[in-house]
Amino acid sequence: MHTSHQPPARTILIVDDSAFEQRVLMELLSEQSYRISVAFNGLQGYQLALANQPDLILLDVRMPNMDGYTACRLLKANPATQHIPVIFLSGADGADERIMGLSIGGVDYVSKPFTPGELAARINVHLNLVQRASAGPEPEAEAEAGAEPAAGSAPDAVIVSAAKRLISDSLASVPCLTDIARSVGTYREKLSQLFREQTGMTVFAFIREERIARGVQLLSETDIDVQDIALLIGFNNAGNFATAFRERMGVTPSAYRHAMHDEKSARH
Repeated sequence: MHTSHQPPARTILIVDDSAFEQRVLMELLSEQSYRISVAFNGLQGYQLALANQPDLILLDVRMPNMDGYTACRLLKANPATQHIPVIFLSGADGADERIMGLSIGGVDYVSKPFTPGELAARINVHLNLVQRASAGPEPEAEAEAGAEPAAGSAPDAVIVSAAKRLISDSLASVPCLTDIARSVGTYREKLSQLFREQTGMTVFAFIREERIARGVQLLSETDIDVQDIALLIGFNNAGNFATAFRERMGVTPSAYRHAMHDEKSARH
């Protein structure tokens, strides 16, 4: 006789500094037979996610020690946790907050106070999306066979990777070094040291390289005006951009663009 095999309960990590909010969420989720773990701040949540590999994370934004945005940047910079869907829960419902949450890797942003039925439905949607995406070969198979579970990248590499992504996403107005460091869960001196160790260059040298690389891409792939490209990648004006570009590439932005267009024309 064929017996139906019950799939294992899916696990959800709640990261919220409010014991009351945790209790509300746990009551809601316990009705759905999820397995639940909790953390009280972003750093604890990140460490628990690494250790336990939950199926989904409910992440508060405003928390002491490490906020939700910082935790999400680290989660998305670590290969061991970047696949875990993150739903932000926040009392801050401004468009800027929602855009920030989604741009750094959150799959959803739910405002507090939330409607229990709506939150339950959103959780279900994202769990099902992940299940469909991973319907291929089971990545856990080798872990069950006795191998060590994935520990992820070294913490230092994760911090540098998160900082690089933050810089790349905000070239028009890169935050100061102190703010970049705080946004990836470290401090200014430590980030400077890690950048030199991991990339062989300073944070400022990386920003300069990244700006020129984005400039090269925009000049060759778009028809955006040189002046506008300069502003998009964080230069005050076209003159500053032209000087920096020529120092790095040996030609002016306009000359580079003409050369690219000529090359494309010759190929076609």
